[in-house]
Amino acid sequence: MTLSSVRIITDDIKRLVNFYEIALGAKFTWFTDDFAELKTSRAALAIGSTRTLAFFGETPIAVPASNRSVIIEFQVDNVDEQYPAVADIAGKDVVQVPTTMPWGNRSLLFRDPDGNLVNLFTPVSQEAQKRFE
Repeated sequence: MTLSSVRIITDDIKRLVNFYEIALGAKFTWFTDDFAELKTSRAALAIGSTRTLAFFGETPIAVPASNRSVIIEFQVDNVDEQYPAVADIAGKDVVQVPTTMPWGNRSLLFRDPDGNLVNLFTPVSQEAQKRFE
């Protein structure tokens, strides 16, 4: 099995894609005005507008800006180097400045404009680095 992507549904796709492009320092590919995707070596982060939900049926299946249980995580080369850009765009929504966690990752936690929790991390201990080889 392979995890292909995580998709965020939003009311303001342009705002959210712009936020992630700045925070991650990477460009999304736009497939339509309602769908964009950032491919990584392991999976993708997809962002879709609420208009894309109509293709799945009539009943409400996703509610934008209501997540409080999922953390979207990105392994980055150096979380400390990315912190200034994240702090600039996330501002008061930085939850945790870069901190070395007990399991060996250096992590930066922040919320995107829709309130989704995002973790940028860099494995720094030998054990953590081995997990991601």
